[in-house]
Amino acid sequence: MISLMDRYRHKIKTPAEIREAIGPPPRQRRVIMCHGVFDVVHPGHVRHLLYAKSKADILIASITADKYIKKGLHRPHVPQDLRAVNLAAFEMVDYVVIDGNDKPLAIIATIQPDYFAKGFEYNANGLSPNTAEEAKVIEAYGGEILFTPGDIIYSSSALIKLAPPSVKLETIQILMEREQITFDHLHKALSQLSGKHVHVVGDTIIDTYTHCTMIGGQTKTPTISVLYQQRTDYVGGAGIVAKHLVAAGAKVSFSTVLGNDSLKDFALDDLKSTGVDVRAIVDPSRPTINKNAIVAGGYRLLKVDTLDNRSISDLILGSMIEGLQTTPAEAVVFSDFRHGMFNRRTIPELVDAIPKYAYRAADSQVASRWGNITDFQNFDLITPNEREARFALGDQDSGIRPLSSKLYDAAQCKLLILKLGERGVLACRDVDHESLDSFFVIDSFVNNLVDPIGAGDALLAYTTLAMLASRNEAIATILGTMAAACECEREGNIPISTDDVRTKLADVERQINFD
Repeated sequence: MISLMDRYRHKIKTPAEIREAIGPPPRQRRVIMCHGVFDVVHPGHVRHLLYAKSKADILIASITADKYIKKGLHRPHVPQDLRAVNLAAFEMVDYVVIDGNDKPLAIIATIQPDYFAKGFEYNANGLSPNTAEEAKVIEAYGGEILFTPGDIIYSSSALIKLAPPSVKLETIQILMEREQITFDHLHKALSQLSGKHVHVVGDTIIDTYTHCTMIGGQTKTPTISVLYQQRTDYVGGAGIVAKHLVAAGAKVSFSTVLGNDSLKDFALDDLKSTGVDVRAIVDPSRPTINKNAIVAGGYRLLKVDTLDNRSISDLILGSMIEGLQTTPAEAVVFSDFRHGMFNRRTIPELVDAIPKYAYRAADSQVASRWGNITDFQNFDLITPNEREARFALGDQDSGIRPLSSKLYDAAQCKLLILKLGERGVLACRDVDHESLDSFFVIDSFVNNLVDPIGAGDALLAYTTLAMLASRNEAIATILGTMAAACECEREGNIPISTDDVRTKLADVERQINFD
């Protein structure tokens, strides 16, 4: 694997290292510093850097850390390590530093460049308050601010709005290098998933795809007319989480509630045929959950749900609690779709019944119902999507990183993986959100999107097992993301095997190595 960090590591320094390398002023070689986000490096940035280099012997580029970038909900598009490498790759740049503060005042005071270069727009109508603060620090030690000529100015924000950059290969490569992970480590972790004992607790859903051909519409009413072709049923919900785990080699016990109907028989036969140890409780007062998507020409026209969302009885809850207490498991996974098993009455008792030694993972998919991922307190892993996170916190305005920080603190979890759909995932793993490595991003590796339903279940299953195998958040999140990508490339809830993930990893490695 071609190492981006190794190739340019000698240029990426801390403020103290740069100060030691260049020495204090006055210096024989003049030093100039530029500061910015540099999320997308465009011709305006290059011109700015070239102008700065023409005014001094040594050019230092300082970049704003990810956690302080609040412009836009999903910025930065390029994580800080990759932004640093991008700038270090320029011949005119001598040093790059990631600023761990919200303003470059401290880094200026430490490095004390002879000149601090600003873009022309900062000087067009007098000094802005931020520039005035910087000028005060610079003038205190005898430095000077220089302004780039304003004949060419480009907006990176405007460019990003046109087309967000695709940097998935570079982002994962930088993450792996920073975490000292190789593809051999990922393959080794995959080989260690087999034999792990996992207890899945959650709602079984039968996902139905009714395929039709569009005939047309009625002339008098807005009624769509379709011709029935075929119906295919899949075990979904917590059931597919159990099947993913078995496909990865785990030994799985599955506690669930089913109705007394034909779909119960289908679910039991399907789960048992794949090796899941099913501990189903039959409740004749409710139906087995069925979600029937009417599909025509690849489009979902309608979804018809058959379900009963009322809470399970105390008798069923007692059986669930006993099952949790008596079933040996290295990990317990709560797969919550809010169809009666999990609610504010049952969750505390179910959580208390988890064996003390077990790894605890939870996913609460509540897109169309009331529910809150923060009901699962002090879990090792939670995997909400962005909508669920905003619902849990009552926050529709914060950027992704502040949102993740608040949810991480509210849930008091150890690893939060925020699912961002086609943008991939953002992981938060440290209560110290000021730390530069508290967050990391992994983009989506879906090559051919067929059906995104169920991707989160694959991610939950593989991340949980990989945490048992490796105890490494980055390894686990990478493997979970790859499994989710595999699921998106298939229609219906199809269990993802370790061979599927190995194939996906091999494809990513080939692309990184330009093979």
